[in-house]
Amino acid sequence: MKLSLKRLFGRTMTGASDLAEAPSPPSPRSTARKTALVSLALVLAIIGALAGGYYFAMRPVTLKVAVGPANSDDVKVVQALTQAFAQSKGSVRLRPIQTDGATASAALLAEGKADLAIVRGDLDVPKNAQAVATLRKNVVVLWSVPGKGKRKGAKITKIAQLAGHRVGVVGRTPANVNLLKVILQQYGVDPAKVEIVQFPASEVAEAIKTQKADVYLAAGPVNSKITADAIAATAKDGGTPTFLAIDSADAIAQNHPVYESSEIPAGTYGGSPDRPEDEVKTISFSHHIVARKGLSETTVAAFTRQLFAVRQQLLTDFPQAAKIETPDTDKDAVIPVHPGAAAFVDGEEKTFLDKYSDYIWWSLMALSATGSLGAWFAGYLKKDERDNNSHLRERLLDMLTAARKSETADELDHMQAEADEIRRDTLRCYDHGAIEQGALTAFNIALDQFHAAVADRKAVLSSLPQNLQRTGAQFRAAGNA
Repeated sequence: MKLSLKRLFGRTMTGASDLAEAPSPPSPRSTARKTALVSLALVLAIIGALAGGYYFAMRPVTLKVAVGPANSDDVKVVQALTQAFAQSKGSVRLRPIQTDGATASAALLAEGKADLAIVRGDLDVPKNAQAVATLRKNVVVLWSVPGKGKRKGAKITKIAQLAGHRVGVVGRTPANVNLLKVILQQYGVDPAKVEIVQFPASEVAEAIKTQKADVYLAAGPVNSKITADAIAATAKDGGTPTFLAIDSADAIAQNHPVYESSEIPAGTYGGSPDRPEDEVKTISFSHHIVARKGLSETTVAAFTRQLFAVRQQLLTDFPQAAKIETPDTDKDAVIPVHPGAAAFVDGEEKTFLDKYSDYIWWSLMALSATGSLGAWFAGYLKKDERDNNSHLRERLLDMLTAARKSETADELDHMQAEADEIRRDTLRCYDHGAIEQGALTAFNIALDQFHAAVADRKAVLSSLPQNLQRTGAQFRAAGNA
């Protein structure tokens, strides 16, 4: 349709339809088509940007986990989680960073060198740490060993009797020594009057055999193999162990919120008779998985979801994985919960669309408004060109009337030349988008009428004698004078 209109305009004023007689330069791509292509390109760009944003938002994130010491249960559990996360192909991956212990792990988190860390709840937790999950709970086990030979003395059955005695602490971490001091102070025993001996878990049996201490302290899960082996060694080399109850566990938990009152069930450590024979009251503390405060809420929520999804897979090799619990979401929790973990626990975890739908909707609205504003502005810029073409169309109509009254071929030729300029300007306006196709069609009708009027008038003039044409021109010139 557009090409046919231009061909109609391409006719010469003599009515010939051969375009070769009046060639017109090729017209540029219409503004309407340009606008459509630009709009399409813009839409494709937005779709590409959204797709790219979705890809970057959903691509796997690797989190660095600080955990230690070497060969500890914490390290083994984190390594198992790392493999399980990779096999599940979830949105989170793990990269363990081995440290010397919970204190060193907490330091890496505080320095921003780790995203997650396994920390003890009774140690100083970094200010930028927020709880994600409780990895396990450790109970404190205190038991005395009957002395033999020169070491034989009064049987120790209460914590208040520890003054002047030696206490062997299993493990090299200072945290266990601090824990013992908290217990001693609760019972009014001056820690300075108690000789504290530390040794690694691998030397427990030898320490008991050589009577390095009168009482031993171990801290670990209720089903800890290290604690069970130490108590078994006591029964083998030192006789029946006596478990020391921490009856003031509730008071200790009240004064030190990082600890909780707990119990060791009867028969936990096997034997016959049961070890212990009755339930023993004690205190416990937790090992937590904590995250940096600035870590993305979406990332932490995804990590927490994956953690509890793969927990069952670890039970065969790590029975203690069953003890992984959700964090305390209370506002007065010792370690504040990370918003991402809280969203998972409370069932308020947001999907990609939940989180970004408002941004997408507002972006589309802004795009629509921008397009409308751009279209209005483009039309406003072409207002002068459109008005000028309207005047030219009126001029063409005036020329149509004048052509029917013209007395000479020269006047008709002059009007034809002017009509050619009007036609050229009209096509230019159409290509620029200043006028629509309807206006171009109306202009074509007027131009056809002008063509017909010129052709008819020239036919009339050519039939008149030359002297009459000259006389008519002279009378008209005299009238104008």
